[in-house]
Amino acid sequence: MAQQTAPKEYQNPHYVPKGISDHVAFGFVKLLRFFADTFFAKRYGHRAVVLETVAAVPGMVGGLLQHLKALRQIRDDEGWVKELLEEADNERMHLMTFIHVAQPTLFERAVIMITQAIFYNLYFFLYLFAPKTAHRVVGYFEEEAVTSYTHYLAEIDAGRHENVPAPQIAIDYWGLGAAATLRDVVLVVREDEAGHRDRNHLFADQLAEGKLPKGAGSGAH
Repeated sequence: MAQQTAPKEYQNPHYVPKGISDHVAFGFVKLLRFFADTFFAKRYGHRAVVLETVAAVPGMVGGLLQHLKALRQIRDDEGWVKELLEEADNERMHLMTFIHVAQPTLFERAVIMITQAIFYNLYFFLYLFAPKTAHRVVGYFEEEAVTSYTHYLAEIDAGRHENVPAPQIAIDYWGLGAAATLRDVVLVVREDEAGHRDRNHLFADQLAEGKLPKGAGSGAH
């Protein structure tokens, strides 16, 4: 297998907050990061399970509300709804993958249920009244996700986490080779998160400018 780029060389550009809403979004995500660091420390597989449970919510909420808005305004969403729903499904597949890696305990499953219930309701009302801020939250959330997966790779490379064979569900979903390992999975998941980071920051920028975002296949970039 070809030598991969060392995790420390991976670039994770940070979007500098520009206004009050951006600072609120950034502070909220940093608060979530504090709780994740406190609860999970370096148990990155378990952290990923809870992370992806939360990360799968925004795309579904945004897709639902933008779908309803497009219906009310009788207009074409230009692929935006589809992209948001695909983002949610992609995050769900991350969760399904790491469930096989981490094997969460009953307590952690309870934490997942409570966390999702709280976050869903918070994010729903945030998106309903402030969609720009909601997308900025996701952008910052994905910045933290990229950082977490980069740390996860460093732990694998240092031998502190066993580089186990990739789950079959991951091999099938990303088209990995039969000999793929956990490291290969973390690499492709990190790339997914980096893409979501960039797209959500772009969505927030476009909404701030009064523009309607378009799906990735509709000339959005």
